[in-house]
Amino acid sequence: MKNFWNNYLDSYRGLSRATWILALVMFVNQSGSMVLPFLGVYMTASLGFSLKSAGIVLSCFGVGSILGSFVGGWLTDKFGSFKIQTMSLFFSIPFYLILPFFKSFESLCIAILFLSFVKEIFRPANSASVSYYAKPENLTRAFSLNRMALNLGYSIGPAIGGFLAAVSYDFLFYTNAVMSFSAGLVFFFYFRSKKGNHSEKNALNRIQEIPKEKKQTAYNDKKFILFSVCVALYAFCFFQILNTLPLFYKNVALLDEKNVGILMAFNGIIVFTLEMALVHFTEKKFTLSTNLIIGCIFCGLSYFVLLPSHAVWVLYFSMFLICISEILVMPFSSTVAVNRSNPVNRGSYMGLNAISFAIAHVASPFVGTQIADRFGFNTLWTLNIIIILMASTGFYWIMKKM
Repeated sequence: MKNFWNNYLDSYRGLSRATWILALVMFVNQSGSMVLPFLGVYMTASLGFSLKSAGIVLSCFGVGSILGSFVGGWLTDKFGSFKIQTMSLFFSIPFYLILPFFKSFESLCIAILFLSFVKEIFRPANSASVSYYAKPENLTRAFSLNRMALNLGYSIGPAIGGFLAAVSYDFLFYTNAVMSFSAGLVFFFYFRSKKGNHSEKNALNRIQEIPKEKKQTAYNDKKFILFSVCVALYAFCFFQILNTLPLFYKNVALLDEKNVGILMAFNGIIVFTLEMALVHFTEKKFTLSTNLIIGCIFCGLSYFVLLPSHAVWVLYFSMFLICISEILVMPFSSTVAVNRSNPVNRGSYMGLNAISFAIAHVASPFVGTQIADRFGFNTLWTLNIIIILMASTGFYWIMKKM
């Protein structure tokens, strides 16, 4: 037990103050992100959408994410991470405020697409910012701290969101706007004159001095593109947690909104509690490839245990397994992207990494709801297991090449 706590405390040592403030911004912003986990439930329970229509709207969020990740990566390389993060945080506020007024299928598709576009511009800029302010030897732990803050916010957001949704779904959108504004204020006033480990501006101005092979973007890197395909396959299965799993909890396991929120909050609590220590331990004991493969296996197991039963304890055990999977895959996939890039093209690498997840945001709800509607959730869980095996094999092969 003493060794565990020493390891846990060691995982936090050496991280810069700027890294902690970035984590604080992520926590405040994510604490308000209670719309997406309840969006499918909101559309089916409150607006009367069919499962198929809800899946299409959720896929529009993914389309916006793809566009936002691509544009965000390009803008980050061109203008720097500070301006892009500030713009995303403040420009998303009006979209949250007007979202409750869109009730029809077509209007909600358009509104969700634009909201996710503005929101997802933030991600590649934020990832580039983490690598900009973190010490090289603490890079993976810096990403983990950022994700830990994200998950702490994610544990609070859905839990509160479940109670707000029980009163009115409109409160979800307004709370998102308030938290995005608060995160924007913290970020702007701390980082407006903050310098990192290297001059971002100088790096952007020294393009002509960098050898040609170092200027390539992620979109010219064939090995990294294949790696990103594996990330997208994994993310397709993982993102069931944001769309089909809440519908499964509501419609099959017969949980009400409050208990769905508590179960979703359990994910954030587990990741918040274990991520830093587990990442600190596994990055010393295993290779990047091994961590990614083990993480994939845990994701597959999380769906395997749902096949025979949907008792409440099984739902929590499944969520625990997917938490461990998330801890092992998410930060290490970002580390691969940073290690593969340099300050000039980092935005494109972080952008492509975000696009991999954004593509899954499109495919996961659309394909997932279609299969669940036609063939049942057990068929969907079986498909997830098969895709996870493909992702694990792909990670093993491409990491040897990289």
